[in-house]
Amino acid sequence: MYDPVQLRTFLTVAQTLSFTQAAARLGVRQSTVSQHVRRLEEATGRTLFARDTHSVGLTEDGEALLGFARTILEAHERAAAFFAGTRLRGRLRFGASEDFVLTRLPEILEGFRHEHPEVDLELSVELSGTLHERLDAGRLDLVLAKRRGPEDERGRLVWRDRMVWIGAEGVRVDPERPVPLIVFPPPGITRARALEVLEREGRAWRIACTSGSLSGLIAAARAGLGVMAHTRGLIPPGLVRVGGLPELGPVEFALLQGRRPTPAAEALAAAVLAGGDRLSRPA
Repeated sequence: MYDPVQLRTFLTVAQTLSFTQAAARLGVRQSTVSQHVRRLEEATGRTLFARDTHSVGLTEDGEALLGFARTILEAHERAAAFFAGTRLRGRLRFGASEDFVLTRLPEILEGFRHEHPEVDLELSVELSGTLHERLDAGRLDLVLAKRRGPEDERGRLVWRDRMVWIGAEGVRVDPERPVPLIVFPPPGITRARALEVLEREGRAWRIACTSGSLSGLIAAARAGLGVMAHTRGLIPPGLVRVGGLPELGPVEFALLQGRRPTPAAEALAAAVLAGGDRLSRPA
């Protein structure tokens, strides 16, 4: 009833919230993406996306299909791998941004290890800026991290969202005083964005807390020490959006491979892309 090709297209649109970006990632025409979605909507008898000339969003039925689509594709890929008779081996150095510590990324990695038990997977969790540096230095094989900015088009887009200001319930920012910031240390991409936006708007700021770990930043924010820039879809429990500050703009997460792509890196990249919608949901 449900074509795996159409389901893969559906998941890609759901992750990128863009028919254009989905087409680019899949290497097909935008008209093909539209056709796949239309046929899937005909098969389900439901509207899966609410879309206009400016935005794309999942409907309630589209949200419901996410889990089914992922399960069907995972079963399809397991069958294909079993009958192909190929077994991946070797060392795979994978780096993931701190942003994904509290998401369902571990489920994706667990599935990969189950499917490829002879791959020695080494996981590094770092700031996105640090991951870019380590990848460029040849110290990682595959990275899941924020893109450095709108001009950065490297890698395969996994997920697009917006950055927002967050803090403890009841925290208010006094417009007459410097903004108390909770930030990662350099070369944090989120830190750089926050400072750039505030300085462009002429808002004074001060560093209230610096921590190299997301858990440290969350603890400081929950204690009411200040506000932090964070991805809208990954707001931790106990924190809420804070208004009265300049817009931070969009953020994109991408997969980047090292100079010498390996079959193991490509297999993990495919698993992350297939399960990318899990990354926008807390564990």
